[in-house]
Amino acid sequence: MEQLFVGLDVSKDETAICIRTQSGIVKAAFKKPTDPDIIHRALIGDLQHIRCVVLETGRMANWLYNELSQRGLPMVCIDARQAHAVLSQMHNKTDENDAAMLAELARTGFYKRVEVKSRIAQQRRALLRAREVAIKSRMNVENTIRGLLASFGIRLPKHLKTYDQRVRTALEGQAELLGIILPLLHLRTEALRQAAALTKDMARQARVDDTCRRLMTIPGVGAVSAVTYVAMIDTPDRFAKSRSVGAYIGLTSRRYQSGDVDYGGRISRRGDRMLRTVLYEAANSLLCRVKSGPGQHLKNWAKAIKKRTSHKKAVVALARKLAVIMHAIWKDGTEFEPREV
Repeated sequence: MEQLFVGLDVSKDETAICIRTQSGIVKAAFKKPTDPDIIHRALIGDLQHIRCVVLETGRMANWLYNELSQRGLPMVCIDARQAHAVLSQMHNKTDENDAAMLAELARTGFYKRVEVKSRIAQQRRALLRAREVAIKSRMNVENTIRGLLASFGIRLPKHLKTYDQRVRTALEGQAELLGIILPLLHLRTEALRQAAALTKDMARQARVDDTCRRLMTIPGVGAVSAVTYVAMIDTPDRFAKSRSVGAYIGLTSRRYQSGDVDYGGRISRRGDRMLRTVLYEAANSLLCRVKSGPGQHLKNWAKAIKKRTSHKKAVVALARKLAVIMHAIWKDGTEFEPREV
């Protein structure tokens, strides 16, 4: 019997499934509930002939990939952007057609495989994302309060230490307005409490993780940067060379070449936004706050770039170098070794 190739177009409730033969003929096409057991039972009759099962990245991709892999299916997860470039060429976009095209990509091998993160990496990412949401909630509440008070011509006093005291002092004698703002202050307090709890949990994970502790020996890299890096990269063996990490995160410049035209543009920003942000913050901290110590040679290198270009470009370049150094330290099992300046 010919080898079979399966495409899965996954949605929240249902998954469209298409099975193609080696010659490209559609053997079967149907829909099943998005449940690993049901999908496995639908494919188990052809399991010994299935060469690969392709699905694209998405919210449920990690979960379904791991569940079906544990059940013995040869799973492949592909880049959704590449899949979209192919699927968008179809005149009629339906779930069935998407699954059929994914099966065709599986048959031809014309896809870019994506490494699916482990469960612990997914849990760490969830922790970091929850912390980010809590911090942004606090910022959104503060901006809302500031905007509402400004519409009444009220400015917050600067001589008081806490934000709560500043708001309450500004609203003295304005009971109605205080009744509107007070619930927002409670929301801010709760957001701060939850952000602190999540940060404490993240710091605990950084202390007990050997890789995070070694990454934190790099100047400018703290618990947030270390945990985020480990969670997003997951395993250092994904990259044969450390310098490839910069491109994966999106910190390398784009290149456009056509005929006589050949130029580089801005950074691609193709990688994970959260990791790119924390590396930028770590690089900015090293460049602006570290006065002396083991990272001085990195700072001097970035300052030389800053003189030729700009501060932001120097920070981006330093962030890319930090990403490469962190990968090398992780892979070699070493710690940061300062150089003499």
